[in-house]
Amino acid sequence: MVRLRAVQALDNNYLEELGFVWHTDNDSTPYLSDRLVEISEAEAEAYYQAGNELYDMFVEAGEYIIENNLFHEIGIPFNLIDMIKNTWENDVHWHLYGRFDLAGGIDGKPIKLLEFNADTPTALFETAIIQWAILKKNGLDEMSQFNVVYDKLLENFKRVVTLEESIDDFHERYEGWKLLFTSIRGNIEEENTVKLLQFIADEAGYDTEFAYIDEIEFSQDSIVYEGIEYELWFKLIPWEDIAIDEPDLAMLLSAIIQNQRAIIFNPAYTLMFQSKGILKILWDLYPNHPLLLETSFNPIPGITQVKKPFFGREGGNVSIIESDGTVLAELDGDYGSFASIYQEYYELPRDSDGAKYQAGLFYAYESCGLGFRKGGEIIDNMAKFVGHIVI
Repeated sequence: MVRLRAVQALDNNYLEELGFVWHTDNDSTPYLSDRLVEISEAEAEAYYQAGNELYDMFVEAGEYIIENNLFHEIGIPFNLIDMIKNTWENDVHWHLYGRFDLAGGIDGKPIKLLEFNADTPTALFETAIIQWAILKKNGLDEMSQFNVVYDKLLENFKRVVTLEESIDDFHERYEGWKLLFTSIRGNIEEENTVKLLQFIADEAGYDTEFAYIDEIEFSQDSIVYEGIEYELWFKLIPWEDIAIDEPDLAMLLSAIIQNQRAIIFNPAYTLMFQSKGILKILWDLYPNHPLLLETSFNPIPGITQVKKPFFGREGGNVSIIESDGTVLAELDGDYGSFASIYQEYYELPRDSDGAKYQAGLFYAYESCGLGFRKGGEIIDNMAKFVGHIVI
């Protein structure tokens, strides 16, 4: 059973002053819960260790995919394969951050990996800033969280330059590095998430700018905004969307990488981690690993399982299937054209009202922050964000 603590919710005006304007869902209910999940120090440490171990496993799986040319098997668009190989082989293409979705860990059950949002993870603002502000507003100890996302992102931005564990000499080497941040036009949640990252990069010491994707000029040799060429570019636009919807842009970005004219974050190789097809590769490489759930490209005989598209978000086109083929729950979505994996079903922790909780664990060079989403049988876009406190 999930342990919860009631808290005073943050005022919407205050949230908007912070730049957090997506505080109310389409049904006019608050997106942010007025409860905190209580976790122990041992549970926080278990999440920390799990994320670090999982990331190492993903790196091994990525290497295996490249060595064995398994891009098609995990649904990678053909026009990104060369870019994935190029970014994988060159250390300058640094993975800034991602988010593991996990089950278990707060209910006495082992932690299990559900998937890895490695390319364009959401809930960053909530995890890094908002749940910390909730503690402060309620007079609670602000350090009583597993939440150093902001600090670890700050350090990881510096590693873009140093490429080392030590970042002590960053300020001797960063001078003149310009970093352009980009989102699509018309999505305020994504725009303000990008601007939070821009703020962190500013604090790290970069010369930054923000632009919408339609304002940028791309060629085989450059990324240009308002006449300035940028060698560092952060985009909160999924790689698979670029490959499928903007193939000309994908071709130009591949040439830019090949010609070593710019570094793009998150790098193209994170699409391998983002694909749920890699969950099958992980199971092949680490069968029966305690952090993994059995996963297959085909229905798994004799067990309840979850069918997920390789690329999907917020529960779209996900279904839970009983061992006899009966569909227990399913959601429509825009991702039905993608191939799917079948993953062993694992019960999410519940509260006393029956709501389910899915842990989101951010990773930026190491595990660095925890938050929860509360919802129904399938966690969807109406799930609530729930902060936590370590007791």
